[in-house]
Amino acid sequence: MKSFTINENDSGQRVDAFIRKAAPSVPQSAICKGVHTKNIKLNRKRCEISTRLSQGDILELYLNDSFFAADSQRAEHDFMKVSADIKVIYEDNNIILMDKPCGLVVHEDESGVSDTLVNRLKRYLYEKGEYCPEKENSFAPALCNRIDRNTCGIVIAAKNAESLRIINEKIRSRELKKSYLCITVGVPPKKEDTLTAYLFKNSKTNTVTISDKKTSSNRTIVTSYRVLKTNNCLSLCEVELETGRTHQIRAQLAYIGCPLLGDGKYGINSVNKSYGVKHQALCSYKLKMDFRESGGILDYLNGREFTVEDIWFLHKGWI
Repeated sequence: MKSFTINENDSGQRVDAFIRKAAPSVPQSAICKGVHTKNIKLNRKRCEISTRLSQGDILELYLNDSFFAADSQRAEHDFMKVSADIKVIYEDNNIILMDKPCGLVVHEDESGVSDTLVNRLKRYLYEKGEYCPEKENSFAPALCNRIDRNTCGIVIAAKNAESLRIINEKIRSRELKKSYLCITVGVPPKKEDTLTAYLFKNSKTNTVTISDKKTSSNRTIVTSYRVLKTNNCLSLCEVELETGRTHQIRAQLAYIGCPLLGDGKYGINSVNKSYGVKHQALCSYKLKMDFRESGGILDYLNGREFTVEDIWFLHKGWI
Protein backbone atom coordinates (compact mmCIF):
# COMPACT_ATOMS: atom_id res chain seq x y z
CA MET A 1 0.00 0.00 0.00
CA LYS A 2 1.21 3.50 -0.82
CA SER A 3 -0.30 6.78 0.34
CA PHE A 4 0.28 10.23 -1.17
CA THR A 5 -0.66 13.61 0.26
CA ILE A 6 -1.36 15.93 -2.65
CA ASN A 7 0.69 19.13 -2.56
CA GLU A 8 0.44 22.35 -4.55
CA ASN A 9 2.49 21.03 -7.46
CA ASP A 10 0.33 17.89 -7.68
CA SER A 11 -3.06 19.62 -7.62
CA GLY A 12 -5.15 19.87 -10.76
CA GLN A 13 -3.90 16.58 -12.22
CA ARG A 14 -6.09 13.61 -13.06
CA VAL A 15 -5.72 10.62 -10.75
CA ASP A 16 -4.16 8.46 -13.49
CA ALA A 17 -1.75 11.18 -14.65
CA PHE A 18 -0.56 11.72 -11.08
CA ILE A 19 0.01 8.01 -10.44
CA ARG A 20 2.02 7.63 -13.67
CA LYS A 21 4.42 10.29 -12.39
CA ALA A 22 4.46 9.47 -8.69
CA ALA A 23 4.60 5.69 -9.14
CA PRO A 24 5.85 5.11 -12.71
CA SER A 25 6.12 1.33 -12.25
CA VAL A 26 2.34 1.02 -11.91
CA PRO A 27 0.98 0.20 -15.39
CA GLN A 28 -2.12 1.93 -16.74
CA SER A 29 -3.97 -1.38 -16.65
CA ALA A 30 -3.35 -1.68 -12.89
CA ILE A 31 -4.52 1.91 -12.38
CA CYS A 32 -7.76 1.25 -14.23
CA LYS A 33 -8.33 -2.00 -12.38
CA GLY A 34 -7.47 -0.43 -9.02
CA VAL A 35 -10.01 2.35 -9.53
CA HIS A 36 -12.68 -0.13 -10.67
CA THR A 37 -12.12 -2.45 -7.67
CA LYS A 38 -11.87 0.48 -5.22
CA ASN A 39 -8.24 -0.40 -4.41
CA ILE A 40 -7.36 3.15 -5.35
CA LYS A 41 -9.17 5.61 -3.08
CA LEU A 42 -9.26 9.37 -2.81
CA ASN A 43 -9.90 10.66 0.70
CA ARG A 44 -11.00 7.11 1.58
CA LYS A 45 -13.73 7.20 -1.04
CA ARG A 46 -14.17 5.80 -4.51
CA CYS A 47 -12.78 7.94 -7.33
CA GLU A 48 -12.51 7.89 -11.11
CA ILE A 49 -9.28 7.92 -13.11
CA SER A 50 -10.38 11.32 -14.46
CA THR A 51 -10.99 12.84 -11.01
CA ARG A 52 -8.94 16.01 -10.53
CA LEU A 53 -6.78 16.18 -7.41
CA SER A 54 -6.77 19.09 -4.96
CA GLN A 55 -4.11 20.20 -2.51
CA GLY A 56 -4.49 18.30 0.77
CA ASP A 57 -6.18 15.27 -0.77
CA ILE A 58 -5.06 11.81 0.35
CA LEU A 59 -4.66 9.26 -2.44
CA GLU A 60 -4.25 5.66 -1.32
CA LEU A 61 -3.08 2.84 -3.58
CA TYR A 62 -3.82 -0.63 -2.24
CA LEU A 63 -1.75 -2.33 -4.93
CA ASN A 64 1.01 -4.92 -5.14
CA ASP A 65 4.06 -3.67 -3.20
CA SER A 66 6.35 -4.78 -6.01
CA PHE A 67 5.23 -1.75 -8.01
CA PHE A 68 6.52 0.62 -5.35
CA ALA A 69 9.67 -1.36 -4.52
CA ALA A 70 10.98 -0.83 -8.04
CA ASP A 71 10.44 2.92 -7.78
CA SER A 72 12.05 3.21 -4.35
CA GLN A 73 15.23 1.58 -5.62
CA ARG A 74 15.78 4.25 -8.27
CA ALA A 75 18.56 6.75 -7.70
CA GLU A 76 16.73 10.03 -7.12
CA HIS A 77 19.82 12.21 -7.32
CA ASP A 78 21.45 11.11 -10.56
CA PHE A 79 21.40 14.75 -11.59
CA MET A 80 24.11 15.42 -9.00
CA LYS A 81 26.56 13.53 -11.26
CA VAL A 82 26.35 16.11 -14.05
CA SER A 83 27.94 19.51 -14.42
CA ALA A 84 26.44 22.39 -12.46
CA ASP A 85 27.34 24.84 -15.22
CA ILE A 86 24.37 26.82 -16.53
CA LYS A 87 24.21 30.39 -17.77
CA VAL A 88 21.23 32.23 -16.31
CA ILE A 89 19.68 35.04 -18.33
CA TYR A 90 16.80 35.69 -15.92
CA GLU A 91 15.44 34.02 -12.79
CA ASP A 92 12.69 34.52 -10.25
CA ASN A 93 10.69 32.30 -7.90
CA ASN A 94 8.65 30.80 -10.73
CA ILE A 95 10.77 30.54 -13.88
CA ILE A 96 14.34 30.58 -15.09
CA LEU A 97 15.67 31.46 -18.55
CA MET A 98 18.94 29.78 -19.52
CA ASP A 99 21.36 30.30 -22.39
CA LYS A 100 22.00 26.76 -23.64
CA PRO A 101 25.41 26.32 -25.27
CA CYS A 102 26.03 24.42 -28.50
CA GLY A 103 26.70 20.72 -27.98
CA LEU A 104 24.46 20.27 -24.93
CA VAL A 105 21.22 18.30 -25.30
CA VAL A 106 18.16 19.52 -23.45
CA HIS A 107 16.80 16.08 -22.46
CA GLU A 108 18.18 12.56 -22.39
CA ASP A 109 17.88 10.91 -25.80
CA GLU A 110 18.69 7.57 -27.37
CA SER A 111 22.41 8.23 -26.80
CA GLY A 112 21.85 7.86 -23.05
CA VAL A 113 23.84 11.01 -22.21
CA SER A 114 22.92 12.14 -18.70
CA ASP A 115 24.67 15.52 -18.85
CA THR A 116 21.63 17.39 -20.16
CA LEU A 117 20.32 20.88 -19.61
CA VAL A 118 17.37 19.66 -17.55
CA ASN A 119 19.67 17.64 -15.26
CA ARG A 120 22.00 20.63 -14.85
CA LEU A 121 18.95 22.69 -13.94
CA LYS A 122 17.88 20.18 -11.29
CA ARG A 123 21.35 20.20 -9.74
CA TYR A 124 21.45 24.01 -9.81
CA LEU A 125 18.10 24.32 -8.03
CA TYR A 126 18.88 21.47 -5.64
CA GLU A 127 22.08 23.17 -4.52
CA LYS A 128 20.15 26.44 -4.07
CA GLY A 129 17.62 24.62 -1.88
CA GLU A 130 14.78 25.30 -4.32
CA TYR A 131 14.22 21.69 -5.39
CA CYS A 132 13.93 18.74 -3.02
CA PRO A 133 12.87 15.45 -4.68
CA GLU A 134 11.87 13.96 -1.33
CA LYS A 135 9.19 16.63 -0.92
CA GLU A 136 7.72 16.16 -4.38
CA ASN A 137 5.36 13.40 -5.46
CA SER A 138 5.03 14.11 -9.16
CA PHE A 139 6.80 17.36 -10.06
CA ALA A 140 10.37 18.14 -11.04
CA PRO A 141 11.71 21.37 -12.56
CA ALA A 142 10.93 21.15 -16.26
CA LEU A 143 11.90 22.75 -19.55
CA CYS A 144 9.10 24.46 -21.46
CA ASN A 145 10.78 24.55 -24.87
CA ARG A 146 13.65 22.78 -26.56
CA ILE A 147 16.27 23.60 -29.15
CA ASP A 148 18.63 21.36 -31.12
CA ARG A 149 21.85 20.07 -29.58
CA ASN A 150 24.00 22.29 -31.80
CA THR A 151 21.79 25.37 -31.56
CA CYS A 152 22.41 27.81 -28.72
CA GLY A 153 20.12 30.25 -26.98
CA ILE A 154 17.18 30.76 -24.66
CA VAL A 155 15.46 27.81 -23.00
CA ILE A 156 12.61 28.47 -20.56
CA ALA A 157 12.20 26.35 -17.44
CA ALA A 158 9.50 26.26 -14.77
CA LYS A 159 10.18 25.88 -11.06
CA ASN A 160 6.63 24.85 -10.16
CA ALA A 161 3.67 23.13 -11.77
CA GLU A 162 1.50 26.24 -12.14
CA SER A 163 4.25 28.13 -13.98
CA LEU A 164 4.82 25.11 -16.22
CA ARG A 165 1.13 25.00 -17.10
CA ILE A 166 0.98 28.72 -17.86
CA ILE A 167 4.14 28.85 -19.99
CA ASN A 168 3.09 25.77 -21.97
CA GLU A 169 -0.30 27.38 -22.57
CA LYS A 170 1.31 30.64 -23.70
CA ILE A 171 3.56 28.75 -26.10
CA ARG A 172 0.57 26.92 -27.60
CA SER A 173 -1.37 30.18 -28.03
CA ARG A 174 1.71 31.91 -29.50
CA GLU A 175 1.90 34.54 -26.76
CA LEU A 176 5.68 34.14 -26.47
CA LYS A 177 7.61 35.74 -29.33
CA LYS A 178 10.96 34.06 -30.08
CA SER A 179 13.53 35.47 -32.48
CA TYR A 180 16.66 33.82 -33.86
CA LEU A 181 19.93 35.08 -35.30
CA CYS A 182 21.78 33.01 -37.88
CA ILE A 183 24.49 33.23 -40.51
CA THR A 184 23.60 31.84 -43.91
CA VAL A 185 25.92 30.78 -46.70
CA GLY A 186 24.62 32.90 -49.54
CA VAL A 187 22.40 35.96 -49.70
CA PRO A 188 18.63 35.33 -49.51
CA PRO A 189 16.73 36.42 -52.62
CA LYS A 190 14.85 39.18 -50.79
CA LYS A 191 15.86 41.59 -48.02
CA GLU A 192 12.98 40.20 -45.98
CA ASP A 193 10.32 37.63 -46.71
CA THR A 194 7.86 35.14 -45.26
CA LEU A 195 8.43 31.64 -46.58
CA THR A 196 5.71 28.99 -46.73
CA ALA A 197 6.47 25.37 -47.59
CA TYR A 198 5.83 21.81 -46.42
CA LEU A 199 8.07 19.68 -44.21
CA PHE A 200 8.33 15.91 -43.96
CA LYS A 201 10.22 14.37 -41.05
CA ASN A 202 12.08 11.08 -41.37
CA SER A 203 12.20 9.81 -37.80
CA LYS A 204 14.67 7.05 -38.63
CA THR A 205 17.34 9.45 -39.90
CA ASN A 206 16.24 12.47 -37.84
CA THR A 207 16.24 14.61 -40.95
CA VAL A 208 13.56 16.56 -42.77
CA THR A 209 12.83 17.34 -46.40
CA ILE A 210 11.08 20.44 -47.72
CA SER A 211 8.60 20.61 -50.59
CA ASP A 212 6.41 23.22 -52.28
CA LYS A 213 3.57 20.69 -52.53
CA LYS A 214 1.27 19.58 -49.72
CA THR A 215 0.85 15.85 -49.18
CA SER A 216 -0.88 13.74 -46.56
CA SER A 217 2.44 13.10 -44.80
CA ASN A 218 4.04 16.56 -44.63
CA ARG A 219 3.21 19.60 -42.52
CA THR A 220 2.95 23.30 -43.31
CA ILE A 221 5.84 25.50 -42.19
CA VAL A 222 6.00 29.31 -42.19
CA THR A 223 9.26 31.15 -41.56
CA SER A 224 9.93 34.89 -41.70
CA TYR A 225 13.43 36.30 -42.14
CA ARG A 226 15.13 39.69 -42.40
CA VAL A 227 18.66 40.19 -43.71
CA LEU A 228 20.59 42.40 -41.29
CA LYS A 229 24.02 42.37 -42.90
CA THR A 230 26.00 40.70 -45.67
CA ASN A 231 29.71 40.12 -46.12
CA ASN A 232 30.99 38.36 -49.22
CA CYS A 233 29.01 35.11 -49.38
CA LEU A 234 27.64 35.24 -45.83
CA SER A 235 24.50 36.90 -44.47
CA LEU A 236 23.41 37.66 -40.92
CA CYS A 237 19.65 37.16 -40.64
CA GLU A 238 16.99 37.54 -37.98
CA VAL A 239 14.36 34.80 -38.17
CA GLU A 240 10.94 34.30 -36.60
CA LEU A 241 8.84 31.15 -36.71
CA GLU A 242 5.11 31.09 -37.26
CA THR A 243 5.23 27.31 -36.96
CA GLY A 244 7.67 25.29 -34.89
CA ARG A 245 8.77 22.11 -36.66
CA THR A 246 11.91 19.98 -36.37
CA HIS A 247 14.92 21.66 -38.03
CA GLN A 248 12.55 24.20 -39.60
CA ILE A 249 14.93 27.16 -39.87
CA ARG A 250 17.87 25.05 -40.98
CA ALA A 251 15.98 23.10 -43.63
CA GLN A 252 13.84 25.92 -45.01
CA LEU A 253 16.75 28.32 -45.47
CA ALA A 254 18.75 25.53 -47.10
CA TYR A 255 15.78 24.91 -49.41
CA ILE A 256 16.00 28.48 -50.77
CA GLY A 257 19.72 28.05 -51.35
CA CYS A 258 21.02 29.68 -48.16
CA PRO A 259 21.97 26.94 -45.66
CA LEU A 260 23.31 27.84 -42.25
CA LEU A 261 27.04 28.14 -41.79
CA GLY A 262 28.27 25.16 -39.78
CA ASP A 263 25.21 22.99 -40.42
CA GLY A 264 26.39 19.42 -40.87
CA LYS A 265 23.02 18.07 -42.06
CA TYR A 266 21.68 20.69 -44.42
CA GLY A 267 24.75 22.85 -45.05
CA ILE A 268 27.79 22.83 -47.32
CA ASN A 269 30.57 20.80 -45.69
CA SER A 270 33.38 22.32 -47.76
CA VAL A 271 32.34 25.83 -46.65
CA ASN A 272 31.95 24.72 -43.03
CA LYS A 273 35.47 23.27 -43.09
CA SER A 274 36.93 26.40 -44.63
CA TYR A 275 35.61 28.41 -41.69
CA GLY A 276 36.52 25.71 -39.16
CA VAL A 277 33.02 25.63 -37.69
CA LYS A 278 31.31 22.48 -36.38
CA HIS A 279 28.06 23.91 -35.01
CA GLN A 280 25.37 25.68 -36.99
CA ALA A 281 25.49 29.45 -36.57
CA LEU A 282 22.01 29.66 -35.07
CA CYS A 283 20.93 31.22 -31.77
CA SER A 284 17.51 31.61 -30.19
CA TYR A 285 18.54 35.04 -29.00
CA LYS A 286 15.41 36.98 -28.04
CA LEU A 287 12.20 36.20 -26.12
CA LYS A 288 9.29 38.57 -25.55
CA MET A 289 6.34 37.87 -23.27
CA ASP A 290 3.32 39.13 -25.22
CA PHE A 291 0.29 37.91 -23.27
CA ARG A 292 -3.13 38.56 -24.81
CA GLU A 293 -4.87 36.93 -21.86
CA SER A 294 -4.02 36.90 -18.16
CA GLY A 295 -0.76 35.20 -17.26
CA GLY A 296 -1.96 34.25 -13.78
CA ILE A 297 0.94 34.10 -11.34
CA LEU A 298 3.25 35.09 -14.22
CA ASP A 299 1.32 38.21 -15.24
CA TYR A 300 4.19 40.38 -13.99
CA LEU A 301 6.26 39.12 -16.94
CA ASN A 302 3.90 40.49 -19.58
CA GLY A 303 5.73 42.87 -21.91
CA ARG A 304 9.18 41.81 -20.70
CA GLU A 305 11.86 41.09 -23.29
CA PHE A 306 15.02 39.05 -22.74
CA THR A 307 18.04 38.69 -24.99
CA VAL A 308 21.26 36.69 -25.20
CA GLU A 309 24.14 39.15 -25.12
CA ASP A 310 27.06 36.84 -25.91
CA ILE A 311 26.51 34.99 -29.20
CA TRP A 312 29.57 33.00 -30.23
CA PHE A 313 29.38 33.43 -34.01
CA LEU A 314 29.12 37.23 -33.80
CA HIS A 315 32.66 37.40 -32.40
CA LYS A 316 34.32 35.52 -35.25
CA GLY A 317 34.62 38.44 -37.67
CA TRP A 318 32.71 36.54 -40.36
CA ILE A 319 30.04 39.25 -40.68
